[in-house]
Amino acid sequence: MISVRSNPSPAAAAAPPKDDAWISSYQKLLPHWHSVSLSHQHSTLPLSISRVNQFDAARLDIEMSAMLKEQLVKVFSLMKPGMLFQYEPELDAFLEFLIWRFSIWVDKPTPGNALMNLRYRDECAMEIRGKVRTGLEGPGLTVAQKMWYCIAAVGGQYIWARLQSFSAFRRWGDSEQRPLARRAWGWMQRIEGLYKAVSFGNLLIFLYTGRYRNPIERAIRARLVYESPNMNRAVSFEYMNRQLVWNEFSEMLLLLLPLLNSSTVKSFLHPFSKGKSSSSTEDDSTCPICGASPTLPYLALPCQHRYCYYCLRTRCAAAPSFRCLRCSKPVVAMQQHGSVVEHKTHSQ
Repeated sequence: MISVRSNPSPAAAAAPPKDDAWISSYQKLLPHWHSVSLSHQHSTLPLSISRVNQFDAARLDIEMSAMLKEQLVKVFSLMKPGMLFQYEPELDAFLEFLIWRFSIWVDKPTPGNALMNLRYRDECAMEIRGKVRTGLEGPGLTVAQKMWYCIAAVGGQYIWARLQSFSAFRRWGDSEQRPLARRAWGWMQRIEGLYKAVSFGNLLIFLYTGRYRNPIERAIRARLVYESPNMNRAVSFEYMNRQLVWNEFSEMLLLLLPLLNSSTVKSFLHPFSKGKSSSSTEDDSTCPICGASPTLPYLALPCQHRYCYYCLRTRCAAAPSFRCLRCSKPVVAMQQHGSVVEHKTHSQ
């Protein structure tokens, strides 16, 4: 008996799938989707925050505090001089508290951070979640972190400044009769040295990793990240360069001016103005040094120009190679007007 196998018809081949076919397909693909989503969750993009921006933000905050302090000092300018000096730590702490109250406490960046497009982020929450895409997400600081930041940055700085001023006023370091004060001064020096060492170590770690500028931020796990990823850092250095040039020029003048002698400069510049002075009649009746009529006139030899005795004598004693201010000739001697007695200014 021969059986004939019939080929399936095209209509049977194109028959629609069953209604529950998608369920089986979903169950087959679900493990794959789950693994892909987990890999995307754990694959964080490298987050690189500019270290220069973070340093600039800290510097701008210091400048802002200094500007506020300057304006506040002007308010009390008419009061008793030196009164604010006694309360300088309290004044600095009050200004730092104002900046903290209206920036960090209300989840806003400080003035320096705002200019550098930075904000604080709770790094502990990001480690717990583990879901990071661009590296800029994340909640702000918690209430506990804000309070600890205020206690450490504002309160700690005030307590240490007040303790230093109090110990300096009481002269704890020079006290030999009170060993307790001497010991407290030694402990203060050790604590300050330890904090400087920790700050230096934190600086090295910050330069390597780019996280946590100071030990306080590292302790409370408050990291600076960009607030807006699309904001460009556009800073014009034109005025900064102009200010630096002017500062360097003024410091150079302050260094050179005390080293210059006015008579030497005049004698150096006199030949250039000789033609102009020769055209005009010179008043020989006045002393060229003090500009007054000589009460005790003396003549500078060999040019015979009149000077005051004390003016000519002091100049010749200060500079043995003194030159006449009228003709720029070397003055080798001085003679009283109307006499023949000569006084040598220096040994030949």
